Amino acid sequence: MATIEELVARAEPLKGPHVIEYPFRRSCGPVLSKFFTGLREGKLIGVRSETAGVLVPPAEYDPQTAEGLTDFVEVGPAGKVVSYAWVSRPRPMQLLQHPFAYALVELDGADTGLLHMVDVGGDESKMSVGMRVAPRWKAEREGSVRDIEAFVPEAEARPAPPVIAEPDEPVKSVATPLRLEYDFTAGREQSIFLRALASKKIVGARSPGGDLVYVPPRGTDPRTAEPTPDFVEVSDKGTVVTYSIVRVPSENIHFELPYVCINVLLDGSDIPFFHVLQNCELTDVRLGMRVQASWAADEDLTESVESIRYFEPIDEPDVPFEQFKEYC
Repeated sequence: MATIEELVARAEPLKGPHVIEYPFRRSCGPVLSKFFTGLREGKLIGVRSETAGVLVPPAEYDPQTAEGLTDFVEVGPAGKVVSYAWVSRPRPMQLLQHPFAYALVELDGADTGLLHMVDVGGDESKMSVGMRVAPRWKAEREGSVRDIEAFVPEAEARPAPPVIAEPDEPVKSVATPLRLEYDFTAGREQSIFLRALASKKIVGARSPGGDLVYVPPRGTDPRTAEPTPDFVEVSDKGTVVTYSIVRVPSENIHFELPYVCINVLLDGSDIPFFHVLQNCELTDVRLGMRVQASWAADEDLTESVESIRYFEPIDEPDVPFEQFKEYC
């Protein structure tokens, strides 16, 4: 196992791919509900504004006067491209996996552009401002902007297939899949911390003057912005200072629901460390309880927080609230 001195000597920062992905469901409100319900029915709905004409997608309020808008009108479904950007290399999550265009389409009867994809079979030479396009509808629609697979040249378009079973209820909410991919560079201090985890060590940085230890190390003291160049190992035991019971699933956290997330004040540290608590009944979780890290097997240790599988209770007396209340 590496010593702290050896970890500090390997100061080149770690770098790796990082993905943030989750489904986001939002309520529509009465105006966008009209728009999404129309998509489910194979129609495009806008709203009339006295100052800006017909807005698509419909807005709740007039952009100039802030008056509420309720005069809904059906537009299109065909329209013209007013601007576009060509996507030569689609990303894995995009609906079209060959080159396509993102375009603002001004639908017939509308005065604003609807942003969507235009599919010309991957041939950019077929794209032009002013070209006529129309929706290519999905056969099974649910009330989402994805009910339009893409816009295509008007001559290739077909009417929307009928909905087999028309729902009685309007669309009240829509699910939006979100995914962000990027390369994350840990920085020198966090890289030292992550490499230490692969050696079953938890490393923090001492503040100037030596009165506080921060885990994970931050590079500077958040109170004074002074550098924190001194690294110290802290215990893998600690005290629960706050906790939360999680009942919503997450694809990247593989614990049986419900489970407990904790902020644990590690012995020798002066700032809580966030992780998961296991091997404890929900009714037994409490502030002040003593816990210890459960480490991954040696062959599974990595330069990441996954080297700590979870924290679990240990047979030590609870810490009195007065001793950690400032961390709650």
